[in-house]
Amino acid sequence: MKKALLFTALAAALSVAGFTQAGEKLVVAATPIPHAEILELIKPTLAKEGVDLEIKVFTDYVQPNVQVDQKRLDANYFQTLPYLKSFNEGKGTHLETVIGVHVEPFGGYSKKVKTLAELKDGATIAIPNEGSNSGRALILLQKAGLIELKDPKNALATPKDIAKNPHNFKFKELESAMLPRVLDQVDLDMINTNYALEAGLNPAKDALVIEGSDSPYVNFLVARPDNKDSAAIQKLAKALTSPEVKAFIEKKYNGAVLPAF
Repeated sequence: MKKALLFTALAAALSVAGFTQAGEKLVVAATPIPHAEILELIKPTLAKEGVDLEIKVFTDYVQPNVQVDQKRLDANYFQTLPYLKSFNEGKGTHLETVIGVHVEPFGGYSKKVKTLAELKDGATIAIPNEGSNSGRALILLQKAGLIELKDPKNALATPKDIAKNPHNFKFKELESAMLPRVLDQVDLDMINTNYALEAGLNPAKDALVIEGSDSPYVNFLVARPDNKDSAAIQKLAKALTSPEVKAFIEKKYNGAVLPAF
């Protein structure tokens, strides 16, 4: 009897161990909208494939990369390639893209004017202070005819790289997450779409200027060189670019977010 009980307990232990080994947990960082919402959508799909997805929500663009590099997180999903390159160069990290998922057309918003033509000389324009996002905002302003950059293709441009500013616009540089909070205080506010959505703005309707669908700023799933090709990460990449996700993006965000696959 004791031997039978011992055998049963051993078998159960082996079964649990086998299950634990077969499954794998992934901890992924994301900003709230749309990234975390998209990850929540695919949790059931990944669970069926033996991947337990845990989503860590961040409201900044620094810690998600820092913590993946330090192996405190497995991957993140929130950033464009220009931002990742700038971060790697500035912080000495070696994070890599896994797959592109969507585009969030970058836009400019205002509560003081209804068109760009109404901006007065000396108006204050708020832009992100991170290199790639700063450049993205300034390039968009150049395309709108408001300024001219020394190098029109400089993805890391800052206000110092402006060659012509005929209307003497003043630039207020802030962390991206802070930009929606100053919408009432500036004349034009250049906001990343994820933060615009969080603030209740509708990029398709509210933006006075916005990138087109040809925007090169795809949002990527990002991981480390040592785990980007792992089975679990690849399952995550496949789920993020599934027909289910494409349909979800098109229906839920109504043009404010565009599938990149």
